[in-house]
Amino acid sequence: MKNINKATLCFMGSALLAGFTSCTNTTGTKIVKTEKNTAVAVKDSLQDYVNQRLAIYEPVKLTTNLNALSPNQRKVLPLLIQAAQIMDELFWKQTYPQRDSLLAKVKDEKTKAFIKINYGPWDRLNGDKPFIAGIGPKPEGATFYPAGITKEEIEKVQLKDKFNAYSVIQKDSLGKLITVPYRVLFAADLQRASNLLKQAALLSEDAGFKKYLNLRADALVTDNYSPSDYAWLDMKTNVLDIIIGPIENYEDKLFNARSSFEAYVLVKDKVWSKKLAKYVSMLPELQKGLPVPEKYKKEKPGTDSELNAYDVVYYAGDCNAGSKTIAVNLPNDELIQQKKGTRRSQLKNAMKAKFDKILVPIANELIDKDQQQYVNFDAFFSNVMFHEVAHGLGIKKTVNGKGFVKAALKEQYSWLEEGKADILGLYMVTGLLKKGELKGDIKTFYTTFMAGILRSVRFGAASAHGQANMQCFNYFQEKGAFIRTESGTYKVDFTKFATAMNGLSNVILTLQGNGDKAGVEKLQKEKAVISPALQSDLDRLSKKGIPVDIVFEQGVDVLGVN
Repeated sequence: MKNINKATLCFMGSALLAGFTSCTNTTGTKIVKTEKNTAVAVKDSLQDYVNQRLAIYEPVKLTTNLNALSPNQRKVLPLLIQAAQIMDELFWKQTYPQRDSLLAKVKDEKTKAFIKINYGPWDRLNGDKPFIAGIGPKPEGATFYPAGITKEEIEKVQLKDKFNAYSVIQKDSLGKLITVPYRVLFAADLQRASNLLKQAALLSEDAGFKKYLNLRADALVTDNYSPSDYAWLDMKTNVLDIIIGPIENYEDKLFNARSSFEAYVLVKDKVWSKKLAKYVSMLPELQKGLPVPEKYKKEKPGTDSELNAYDVVYYAGDCNAGSKTIAVNLPNDELIQQKKGTRRSQLKNAMKAKFDKILVPIANELIDKDQQQYVNFDAFFSNVMFHEVAHGLGIKKTVNGKGFVKAALKEQYSWLEEGKADILGLYMVTGLLKKGELKGDIKTFYTTFMAGILRSVRFGAASAHGQANMQCFNYFQEKGAFIRTESGTYKVDFTKFATAMNGLSNVILTLQGNGDKAGVEKLQKEKAVISPALQSDLDRLSKKGIPVDIVFEQGVDVLGVN
């Protein structure tokens, strides 16, 4: 192996080597370590790393006002949480099925806690860096594909349902590649979750929610999710909700094809939801004004969908891994989106926790003192909300016959789609303010958006949201939308901010509309990166002890239901 210049790093590559290893320290003196000493050094280094990284998560209790619930609704909640906990187990099987043996081997409680936060031995908010000795890089295909298989091998093979979202690819006893549906692979667990949803349906008083629960219970054991997705979009009067099943594709970094299990258990905030109802109907008009040529905005967004605010009382699986989701736009099926629209769920209590514990401290450290007054929760809530609404804007099918954008862009789709939602959400805010449909000062929305970028880039390059915000930061900086002052803070130029917003909207929508995967890869390489200067500023946040994200204390005991 090559010599490494810093003595503090000399042991990092040698934990798995037998015998002796050596390196040269910064003074040129040769250091020789035994295997035992090297192992101790690696262990101490990794322990220090875990201790530092665990501190980036701020504990938050997930609660809600149970007084607003009927006796039957209180009985339903524990059933929904039990079903969600099964999704958590299934996500572990998808990401790191050796969980129990790993946790049994690890003696340090902090390391165990960090493994649980990350659903495995890779740090999700630091480029999936391994933090357990002897663990190699995280497989890009998780457990969706045979270990060691290449992307090219899978692309070449003729296989029915090769990219089916609800299946895995495995090798049979003869070594031949086959697809195995989730309903077969996880049959027992999915049947248990299905039974719990059926029990909850029997107790549910709301007809729409009852119908959805029954159809979703069927979907878990058939892999046919469309009927339950339509029923979910039809719900209007429900107080409780559960988003459950294999949903997002972030974990499949090979093809962005396979879906991961997750669940959210939700209680609707009726007051806030009523405030939001009007905005979905404005999507067609906002679509017409998008800053792109006509061919990229011909599609008509669905408007028969809900925009609601919730208290989330339980997270499970994919949405609970590493960075925590604070708003949801579903379903992901493009056909359903075109026919019916989507439901945008704002997770208000989790959002408020991130604002208070993370965004405000970041703004106090990195936003120019003259503009800190413009950072407020209402603007943060609106920016996040319109991010989710903006998933419905733009283009779902390419303009040149390459099919759906998602299929054309494959593994490049998720991060660019998140970037689109960020920037078109800001575009919506700007347009609605001009029309008088949204109250507030544009300065609050732009400054809070800037603080939000500085929050989200900390999620790192392994996160689609992190990459999206890196892209936005670098593009906006190039266009002079903000400056970094001599005192090391960021100051927004409100006029150039709007210009940069329109420019980046055009770039993203054009790439999506053209299904230009090579162009997206080039954009990712050039823009979805953290510069040394930005990293230095982010390090200041860490030194101040400002958390990167939150971790939940949750469950029936925390809620006070059983």
